[in-house]
Amino acid sequence: MLSAVVKPLPSLFRLPPLSSSSLSLYLRVSPLSSSYFHSQSPLPRRSYSRHAFLGDHHLSCSMPNKPLRVAVLLSGGVDSSVALRLLHAAGHSSTAFYLKIWFQEGFENFWNQCPWEDDLKYAKHVCEQVDVPLKVLHLTDEYWERVVSDIIEEYRCGRTPNPDVLCNTRIKFGAFMDAISGMEYEYIASVHYAKVKDQTYFLSHLCQTQLKRLLFPLGCVKKEEVRKLATEFDLPNKDRKDSQGICFLGKIKFSDFVGRHIGEMKGIILEAETGDFSDTKNNVVFVSRNYYSIDKRRRVFRVGSLRWLSGKPPGNVNQLRCKVRHGPGFYSCSFEMEGDVAVVHLDEDDQGLAAGQFAAFYEGTTCIGSGVILESWDGQCFPVCAKALELAAMEDKTKLGKPVTTIC
Repeated sequence: MLSAVVKPLPSLFRLPPLSSSSLSLYLRVSPLSSSYFHSQSPLPRRSYSRHAFLGDHHLSCSMPNKPLRVAVLLSGGVDSSVALRLLHAAGHSSTAFYLKIWFQEGFENFWNQCPWEDDLKYAKHVCEQVDVPLKVLHLTDEYWERVVSDIIEEYRCGRTPNPDVLCNTRIKFGAFMDAISGMEYEYIASVHYAKVKDQTYFLSHLCQTQLKRLLFPLGCVKKEEVRKLATEFDLPNKDRKDSQGICFLGKIKFSDFVGRHIGEMKGIILEAETGDFSDTKNNVVFVSRNYYSIDKRRRVFRVGSLRWLSGKPPGNVNQLRCKVRHGPGFYSCSFEMEGDVAVVHLDEDDQGLAAGQFAAFYEGTTCIGSGVILESWDGQCFPVCAKALELAAMEDKTKLGKPVTTIC
């Protein structure tokens, strides 16, 4: 069954708690009164037979002991398809939603390379295997307004945004939740590996009303097991490769997309005594070979747009851990507040701090919130030697070398 949801509606959510058993790295979620469940009409228990290849741990993050109404975000990929089948095996009444965030047909020939038609075809076949309804939700306008336009503006200002965090916060668990607010779903299923593989960084800027509605069917399943389960379920996309890159770009290179929207210019690359510096006025880029200079310490930076999962900053700000990008690496850190901005001190230097990226904070193994990195380097900005500055100010730079095309 394939149907369409046309226009999102506003919503307010009151949500049930997320189980955090066996979490190695997890998100702080506040419990909610059981009155939420009492307000929902009970579901009849669906009879089902568990597949012989499924163990208890496969379903332990799918809340198998109580039948639930679950909205499943289905992309057509392997991960979300296996998540749907695990929820079905757990006895839940699921509805699959495909979010269409690609530019509308006829937008421009330049963009007609998106594989969303294939994604939707696979999603439909996966649902047909277990007779799960599939709805298509058009969020193209919302995605452009809330994510893409901000990405373009951030790059124009010389910062490096994180599209995945923005998409999770504003679209998957923002506009999508608004769109289904009038439907009686207790949970929204996400395919993030929020327990056995740390993807809490991508979820760190969510609020409680978003977090408490989420269910992680793959949270207790190792990534390598998912492919095996896809084969056991005989999914039509079992051999499909995992998607790479930015979801709304399809096969288009992100650099091409950014360059098309903010433009390109030819300029000169100069070596500075320390630091990397982008002179947007004169279109000069300074680089340094002295990357680990003492003048380029990267362990103090400012973080704004803070969102704490508990609603307020932690009581102890001197014994925290911090991620400044997605990946396994943590730093011990502390911070002090200056108004609405946190001044963060890492216990060691980080060579890749980038304004616009998110810094996620942890108490032990619990993610407690995040914010956007504003700048770094102890307020020194990007020190450049006097000679390099003098050359950069020259009106005619043709004598300095061959111009190089850069995104402006």
